[in-house]
Amino acid sequence: MSAGGDMDGKDQSRSHAWVAVSCLGIAAFMLGAAYAAVPLYDMFCRATGYGGTTQVAVSAPTQALGREISVRFDGNVAPGLAWTFGPETNVMTVKVGESKLVFFKAKNVSDKPLVGTASYNVTPDQMGAYFTKIQCFCFTEQRLAPGEEIDMPVSFFVDPSLVENHELDRMGQLTLSYTFHPVKEPKSASATAAEKPRT
Repeated sequence: MSAGGDMDGKDQSRSHAWVAVSCLGIAAFMLGAAYAAVPLYDMFCRATGYGGTTQVAVSAPTQALGREISVRFDGNVAPGLAWTFGPETNVMTVKVGESKLVFFKAKNVSDKPLVGTASYNVTPDQMGAYFTKIQCFCFTEQRLAPGEEIDMPVSFFVDPSLVENHELDRMGQLTLSYTFHPVKEPKSASATAAEKPRT
């Protein structure tokens, strides 16, 4: 009985150890998957425009098409950032494939230096795959002194491949929206935008 009991105890211990190792392995895999999911999701969004994620290019197409799109611009400031922020032009009509430039204005209305960074999206979501930015201030830390005001450019075009997606034939407008968020721990004390003209 004692020998059998010892064997049962050893088997049970091995079983518990195997379960513990398996659980740790699963937990490690899930943690790794969670970290990998962020860049993979970002790649997916950039490739498909899912969630209103825009595309990026170094130059515009050489020729514009006849189809026109009405582009609306929207600016918001998240709680905790004492800025005013918005587009200088609310709506712009652009030809598909035509390069355009629009400016957004930000001002620090507090009595201390503040750093912010902007996120963005395009609506309707399916238009994000065709809205392409050449120059943008998004995801770049912007540091403004008290009372400082800046103009920030966005250079963009609507990709000509839009006309090949017949599901969007009736889509005649989109909205590019930015939201500035406070940066609690700036990467650099002198975080500024590249090529930010002063007003």
